[in-house]
Amino acid sequence: MRGGFSRTMGAFFRLLAAGWTLVRADALIPRELDAVLPGGVRTLARGLRLFAGRQARQGRPGERLARSLEGLGPVAIKLGQVLSTRADIFGSVFATDLARLKDALPPFPLEQAKAEVERELGKPLAEIFPVFGAVVGAASLAQAHRATLADGREVAVKVLRPGIERRVAQDSATLLMAGELIETLFPLARRLEPVAFAQTVIRSLQLELDMRFEAAGAAELAEVMARDSWMRAPTVVWDGVAKRVLTLEWAGGLPLSDPATLDAAGLDRKAVADNLIRAFLAQALDHGVFHADLHEGNLFVVPPTGIVAVDFGIVGRLAPETRRYLAEILYGFLTRDYPRVARAHFDAGYVPAHHDADAFAQALRAVGEPVFGRAASELSMSRLLALLFEITALFDMRLRPELVLLQKTMVTVEGVARRLWPDHDLWAAADPVVRRWIARELSPTARVRDFADDAVRALRAIARMAEAGAAPPAVIEPAPETSGMAWLAAGAAIAGAAFLLARLLG
Repeated sequence: MRGGFSRTMGAFFRLLAAGWTLVRADALIPRELDAVLPGGVRTLARGLRLFAGRQARQGRPGERLARSLEGLGPVAIKLGQVLSTRADIFGSVFATDLARLKDALPPFPLEQAKAEVERELGKPLAEIFPVFGAVVGAASLAQAHRATLADGREVAVKVLRPGIERRVAQDSATLLMAGELIETLFPLARRLEPVAFAQTVIRSLQLELDMRFEAAGAAELAEVMARDSWMRAPTVVWDGVAKRVLTLEWAGGLPLSDPATLDAAGLDRKAVADNLIRAFLAQALDHGVFHADLHEGNLFVVPPTGIVAVDFGIVGRLAPETRRYLAEILYGFLTRDYPRVARAHFDAGYVPAHHDADAFAQALRAVGEPVFGRAASELSMSRLLALLFEITALFDMRLRPELVLLQKTMVTVEGVARRLWPDHDLWAAADPVVRRWIARELSPTARVRDFADDAVRALRAIARMAEAGAAPPAVIEPAPETSGMAWLAAGAAIAGAAFLLARLLG
């Protein structure tokens, strides 16, 4: 009991300290926003500003926020990374000021990194990496070094920061407490499921603290990406993988986090933006597994249109039924079939059944129609998001924990695409991937295949019951000599017939 109380109080005081840090830097409600704030909020902001320190007068709002988040730890830095991708909402200057949080954080000493690699891999460093260079990028959880293997291959060696596990545990407790306080103090925010959101973020951070999981994610996503030409991933060097160390072949390319990359010779910025959107959607819809941390610090480009992704610490996954609902929703928006979008929301349970589907379709039209046929530069994303928030509140839509990573990544990817090409059309880029999915998964052939799969699953269940000596419900009692193999044979015959029918229809 005492230990739990101590941890709770520690999280509470860290939350207060985080708020105090933002207030001291005038980064919580910065003075630059006074002109657009409601009267009551403006009065509160001016009151808080009385406690601001000297750093509140130094730099732009984004610079002040970046300095504050950097000192608040990995969870806060992750938040800053997401914000930095949305220049369309917060402005290009603000986004650029936050961009340093992606891969330009202070590194820990080289000798400390070398010692960590030797300890984790259990061999002298020179035996594994004859050349082990200085830091090439330092992020919130780990830093990367350029090195050379004994066979001459160039690699990137990622090493976790010392003591980062303890810091993440503390930050996680603070984030969870923040979610609980928001649910308690702000009833209108409960539909956003702040606690479930915090738990999802915490779980993803915990997985990022084991480089073996990241290596497995990198290998899996490399296989997925190889099926299309939109993005690729470097090969895992398994002899250089341990809990706190990850080795990948050198990715090559130009870092997208460097503003100069956008002006590189031969780079087709619009095609790269399209490829980024398509790569993400193909991963999520076609395979149900996607890179869930696609900010500029994790992306390299190879002119004219190539993209290389790194940092596979966060991998998102979607169940088949979720992918089906999402594809239906996207396709409905693409074809401007708002009743179809509405039905998909109700079928998935995203909107409570007591609401009127026609009214919801009308509300969706109010969101979708202003988007079509207009350049991204002509759209106010902040106003569009505000309208969408009002509509989802009106229809009691709650945040879906299983979609948190997908939504977060979609926001990030769209932001990166629009930094590459300010007039980027998200829907046009998504169109070929979504239509391909619809043609494959909702065609008559696909429906027959789904029927066959359901039949096989049902017959397997019957076979297990027969082997256990129980009669299947509502089924004629089989003869004593009937075995599970007989049931499976029947299932195979039905499945074979369904497959043949599918081929004929295809």
